Amino acid sequence: MIRETLPVGILQCNCSILGDETTREAIVIDPGADIARILARLAAHQFTVKQIVITHAHIDHIAGAQELKRITGAPILYNQLDLPLVAMMAPHAGWIGVATPEVLPPDDHLQDNRTLHLAHIPATVLHTPGHTPGSLCLYLPTENLLVAGDTLFAGSIGRTDLPGGDSRTILASIHDRLLTLPDETEVIPGHGAATTIGIEREENPWLQPH
Repeated sequence: MIRETLPVGILQCNCSILGDETTREAIVIDPGADIARILARLAAHQFTVKQIVITHAHIDHIAGAQELKRITGAPILYNQLDLPLVAMMAPHAGWIGVATPEVLPPDDHLQDNRTLHLAHIPATVLHTPGHTPGSLCLYLPTENLLVAGDTLFAGSIGRTDLPGGDSRTILASIHDRLLTLPDETEVIPGHGAATTIGIEREENPWLQPH
């Protein structure tokens, strides 16, 4: 598998491109902005986008999805529990000082434990609410890879003070769904540097017993 992660937009959301080197099919995760940059990387690899996956419907993760869909024809997939956040795009845009993007309901609803396929590479949807009601992670066991959105970060967890956030729920999601994964699993968070499940289990101050 070919993988690239691009920090996009003013909040530097990690947009990940996952592509199969044989079929040249790709999934784009969280194209929040800078669609021209994303398209340039897709073209460099001669990738065809098959799906656009959104880990949660905050503006910095979803704002560019409709533009990317118009250009590539790929469907947009996310969990419909985040639809109330979609209805709040205008105030979200005002908070960070950007134009209100066009954001629509998903073309397909991503439920817990659904499996997506990138050619022969399976990717399992893990519903991990807490940062938002519909937050999800994408786990690729054959690649030892977790695309974690804003649920888990290197040394931190997703904030829960925005609409739909809940601190007990996010901690339960992390402990029950993520820390059960193998220690060597690489974690691409929604912002910042990559980490591993093992490092976060041992060192993340938010996840230690009190």
